[in-house]
Amino acid sequence: MMMAAKIQTQSKPSRTSSGFNLSLTAASLRPELARIVAEHYLAAGDWDLAKQRILSSNALQCRSASSAVRLEREFRQRLGALTQDQLILAAGATAEDRSAMAWLAVCKSTRFAFEFASDILREKLTSHDAVLRHSDYEGYVEIKRLSHPELARLTTSSKNKVRQVLLRMLAEAGLLATGIALGTIQRPALSPTVVRAITRDSPDWLAGFLVPDAEISSRRTS
Repeated sequence: MMMAAKIQTQSKPSRTSSGFNLSLTAASLRPELARIVAEHYLAAGDWDLAKQRILSSNALQCRSASSAVRLEREFRQRLGALTQDQLILAAGATAEDRSAMAWLAVCKSTRFAFEFASDILREKLTSHDAVLRHSDYEGYVEIKRLSHPELARLTTSSKNKVRQVLLRMLAEAGLLATGIALGTIQRPALSPTVVRAITRDSPDWLAGFLVPDAEISSRRTS
């Protein structure tokens, strides 16, 4: 595949910026679809041109035009947050590395997901409590509602959908295994290639993969 000129990607989202992007309900991790979108963007070198090609060819194999538009928009938003190196991995690496890049794209574009993993799941592992309970998720949402009123405006159906998709993503990314309650929290194995791609960007994103602060700090200074 011929690589295009360096694609402009979004900068790291601020942990202090207002607003939660909750469009993650459009699709779970779906690394195979992320791969298709990444391939088109790398080949085109332009987000708008890649979008046209994806939709005109029905590259995502959707049953309706509206579904194709929704999926393309969601994956463009996610993948637009990745660096060039990360996009290349999302398009052409091993299945495990592509899954890691798909989750990284969610972390970088969706603070709601990143902070749940980095703040709640990591803290529970640090406390040697690997069971994710309903109260953990509901407590997280309740805290975030104080500074993010968009959470309070969600309908009951939308709230359930956000939780369902986020939990599915965590399972697809290897952060959550089948177990009691909502599942068992686990730190996923990352290849050296993935770790390098994340570290060159910012080691802080490793928190989304449940890497402890001490290890992140050591990579920041190495």
